[in-house]
Parts: sequence; C-alpha cells; structure tokens
Amino acid sequence: MTAMKVDLPRRLVAEALGTALLLAVVVGSGIMGERLADGNDAIALLGNTIATGAALVVLILVFGPLSGAHFNPAVTLAFWLRRELTRGDAACYLVAQLAGGLIGVMAAHAMFGEPLLVEGVKARTGAGQWLGEFVATFALLAAILGCLRTRPEAVPYAVGLIITAGYWFTSSTSFANPAVTVARSFTDTFAGIAPAHAPAFIAAELAGAVAATLLFRWLESNAASQAVPPAGQDAP
Repeated sequence: MTAMKVDLPRRLVAEALGTALLLAVVVGSGIMGERLADGNDAIALLGNTIATGAALVVLILVFGPLSGAHFNPAVTLAFWLRRELTRGDAACYLVAQLAGGLIGVMAAHAMFGEPLLVEGVKARTGAGQWLGEFVATFALLAAILGCLRTRPEAVPYAVGLIITAGYWFTSSTSFANPAVTVARSFTDTFAGIAPAHAPAFIAAELAGAVAATLLFRWLESNAASQAVPPAGQDAP
C-alpha cells in the first residue's frame, strides 16, 4: 500500500480509476448475479463476492505502486492518522475516490442497460448492520496494517480475502468503504443501499478505521520497543 514517488495528479488518477473499476465490478457483478440466479439471493451474492474479492487483488497489484491503492476514504483516513499522508493529499484522495465510485456505477449501469444513476431503494439499516460495517472496516484495516509491517507484498491478497469473507460473515455484507457506500446509494440494483441509510454505514466504517488504526499504533509501538538492537549495540 506504499506508493512510489509519483506526483499527486497521477496518484489521483490512479485512485479515481481504481475506485471506478472497483465499483464497476461490485455493481456489475451484482446485476449479472441477480439476473442469472433466478431469484436465489445466495447464488447472486456468491457471484458478487467472488468477483469483488478477485478484482481487489488485481487492482491493488496494479495501482498500489502508484497511489497506494486506497480506493477507500477509510483507508486514506488511517494513513493520514499515521502521518503517512498530508491533510491536503488525503482530501484530494477523498474527492478522487468519490468521483471514481460514481463513474464506476455509471459504467456498470451503462453496460447492463440501466439508467446511469438511480436512487437506491434497498433497506440496509439497524444496529446489527451498523456493527457489521464497523467490524468489516476494522477487519479490513487490520489486514492492511498487520501485513504492512512484515509482509507488505501480501496486502493485495489479504484485502481480497478479508473482503470476500466479509460478504458472508458480516450482517451488512461488508461495504467497509465510504466511497463504495456513497456510490451504491446511486443504484437500485442488487448492490444498492437507500441513501437515507448510507450516513450510518459511513459513520460505522470511519469508526472501525479509527479503532483499527489506534490499536495497531499501540501494537506496533510495543513491538518497536522490543526490537533487537543491531550487532555491537546495547539495547536502550
């Protein structure tokens, strides 16, 4: 998730394009799954799950070296809290992610002959689903931050796998991404969410991201204090 030295405009294009492709996959596979499943929501969700998890691995591998492949304001918030991203760059990432998400929804709708943007109608609300979004986002950030310290090359696979699992073990089907939540409020297809229910999802996602970031800051500080000093040096 650490980007090479790429200027901000190129990083923003990478973030927008990656988020757009992610939403095209989420919404497009939801439409395809629903059409082919003949009313079986479990089969539709399975198709949606596999496509999303697989696409995330590829998108992070492609765009990670350019922008860090956040595609997610919750991830950007975590990196800002860790002081690995400036406030200005984080704000620009947010705009790029939101814009990319809407473009991705429109692309999916266009491919399947749907109106480009439509208000979502699917009810997704209640304490259980809000907790589901908190847990899903916490798990996502735990996967990212936990791998970054010792296995950064594993981040794309960890993210794809935890989101794949999250579709099934969380009550909310693991949006875990405020940009995804906003974009999905503009589709009335299988992946949609009613706009009135999006703010609570977003609040839970941001809370999950902050909780994971603070916990891993504490965990890493303890690990750093126990680090073995280089040969010839005494521990402090």
